[in-house]
Amino acid sequence: MSWGTELWDQFDNLEKHTQWGIDILEKYIKFVKERTEIELSYAKQLRNLSKKYQPKKNSKEEEEYKYTACKAFLSTLNEMNDYAGQHEVISENMTSQITVDLMRYVQELKQERKSNFHDGRKAQQHIETCWKQLESSKRRFERDCKEADRAQQYFEKMDADINVTKADVEKARQQAQLRHQMAEDSKAEYSSILQRFNQEQWEYYHTHIPNIFQKIQEMEERRIVRIGESMKTYAEVDRQVIPIIGKCLDGIVKAAESIDQKNDSQLVVEAYKSGFEPPGDIEFEDYTQPMKRTVSENSLSSAKEGKPELKFGGKSRGKLWPFIKKNKGATPEDFSNLPPEQRRKKLQQKVDELNKEIQKETDQRDAITKMKDVYLKNPQMGDPASLDHKLAEATQNIEKLRLETQKFEAWLAEVEGRLPARSDQARRQSGLYDGQTHQTVTNCAQDRESSPDGSYTEEQSQESELKVLATDFDDEFDDEEPLPAIGTCKALYTFEGQNEGTISVVEGEMLSVIEEDKGDGWTRIRRNEDEEGYVPTSYVEVYLDKNAKGAKTYI
Repeated sequence: MSWGTELWDQFDNLEKHTQWGIDILEKYIKFVKERTEIELSYAKQLRNLSKKYQPKKNSKEEEEYKYTACKAFLSTLNEMNDYAGQHEVISENMTSQITVDLMRYVQELKQERKSNFHDGRKAQQHIETCWKQLESSKRRFERDCKEADRAQQYFEKMDADINVTKADVEKARQQAQLRHQMAEDSKAEYSSILQRFNQEQWEYYHTHIPNIFQKIQEMEERRIVRIGESMKTYAEVDRQVIPIIGKCLDGIVKAAESIDQKNDSQLVVEAYKSGFEPPGDIEFEDYTQPMKRTVSENSLSSAKEGKPELKFGGKSRGKLWPFIKKNKGATPEDFSNLPPEQRRKKLQQKVDELNKEIQKETDQRDAITKMKDVYLKNPQMGDPASLDHKLAEATQNIEKLRLETQKFEAWLAEVEGRLPARSDQARRQSGLYDGQTHQTVTNCAQDRESSPDGSYTEEQSQESELKVLATDFDDEFDDEEPLPAIGTCKALYTFEGQNEGTISVVEGEMLSVIEEDKGDGWTRIRRNEDEEGYVPTSYVEVYLDKNAKGAKTYI
């Protein structure tokens, strides 16, 4: 089977077919290239995922990884990082062994194809030129023969006419002989050219075209073999990393099997056991007899004077108040359902959000205005009138946002006007005081009502309340010892703390977190053990120490 003999008259179809073969090869190269991009993207996402959940480089957070479940999770993250590396290997090997190699081969293939078909066209042009020469000599021979016949007939006519002079007859005879000689010369030339053309044509169809088409056939077969070898390489590149990927997965399984739930439970006991005994039963106090009432009053006095009991009660109230269920009804637009300080923070946050939206709309309006100016100067680029609608819409949105901002700024000014100037310590204590006030007053009121002789006066009730609050504040917020850090945070944006109780931060700055967001959008931070204040939670990325008191725990 040979293209030169079987397809000797299919030059154009072979040209189309070989171009199609190159297109197929380039399509396969594009496929492999996109696969390498997918592998790189997948590897990058896996690495980012592993990095995102890695523990931060500090001793407090590393203590959390004494639990076997956390250790297994850390091992899983490390194995996934190695797993991502194997996908990077796949991408690199496919690029070097397939994509780069095939792209170079395609260029060589195109050059070889161009050379072969150039030789084929050159052979075609040569045989066509020989054919034209043959046709030209044939027409010339035919013309000379006709001219010779006409000259012979004219001579015979002149020779038969008695009225024609002898000189005219001789002239006609010479002309006839000349025409016959020209016809003979044309015949000889035509015969020579015909013989040469037949030789050229035989060589064209039996030598030149078969050789050229044989080269094209070999070129096409090499292309087919090459793409097959590349497909084998494609599979082999994947196969080479399978053992390593299997080891990564085996490592994850081994880490999972190393989890010991009993050991983790014991670690929890060791970490949080207080050593206190549970409270005993409360004795019944009988007020039906005067003597027992006197004893009960002494007991009450003793209870009031016993600081450990007040401390225990104060601590209980102080610990329980953050978990009181909040009202789940619809939140008013002005946040009037919140305490004053939290309401101020919410309103300030809303004003900041609206200002950002206004800036965004303003930038969009300025961009549209610049585009309109460009259209006015260069009408061929677009119609300026087509932007009027967008410009009007942007202006209208800005106006609506400004009105909305003015409304929230008015509420904010109203709240800030009502709030007294408080120190940061007072603001920190206000949440606990607000949560305890209602409970404390209610307990005192019950105590007053429970006194049958009215000897438990309002002043005594207030004194007991102040003692309980003072005990709570002494235990929970000791001014002499700063609050412990419960984690760290990184400033995502620069924030200029101009309001009372806030602190300024610079983008990228690392600080300590001493109080996380309580739902009001603010986080309390510390810098250099002496500067404390609040920053918007959205301005920082918080990394909580999961062993710290009050910090949320994520596994």
